[in-house]
Amino acid sequence: MSNDKAVRTFLAIELPAEIRQTIADIQNKLKRSCPFDIRWLKPESIHLTLKFFGNVSGDDIIALSRVAEQHSAVLAPLQLAVKKLGVFPSLQRPRVLWIGLSGETAPLVTLHEKLEQGWADCGFAKEDRPFRPHLTIGRIKSSRLDGDPFKFMAQAGDWSAGSFRANGLVLFQSNLTPQGAVYTELARFPFGGG
Repeated sequence: MSNDKAVRTFLAIELPAEIRQTIADIQNKLKRSCPFDIRWLKPESIHLTLKFFGNVSGDDIIALSRVAEQHSAVLAPLQLAVKKLGVFPSLQRPRVLWIGLSGETAPLVTLHEKLEQGWADCGFAKEDRPFRPHLTIGRIKSSRLDGDPFKFMAQAGDWSAGSFRANGLVLFQSNLTPQGAVYTELARFPFGGG
């Protein structure tokens, strides 16, 4: 590891503007009936995150970028649909409210496994949980409830935000500010499908 300044980074798939707008509309509708004490994520900060690296050096960014480039270049673009609400880890102990993804998720899961192995070979710790493609739309702040979470999930579980074509991966820098995180693109890795 070099002595250069560490950069807080993550790898993700960006969402099209129309999907973000639909998610914003869904969030606004959910706010009226949501029983959770929740902090809603700004739609512009919602991504399909594949890996959060935390603070890494410039040399590490080069190494993890090589792995991302190698594996994204051979994957064809993916058609993904954004739908169905869920919570992590469970309704008994909710911490994250999310919208799931369907469509061509099997190649995405395979890509994630290959990336994780490639990064492990570079010295990055593997994720200990299975990869479940989702978009976090809110973080639950406390166990305080204002209503029945089971009823809420039963009524709100089938929301759909549309579908989109994922054309590649983006490595982002994340700067934390009092107004929230600010994301800056560091590198882009298009899907090639060769």
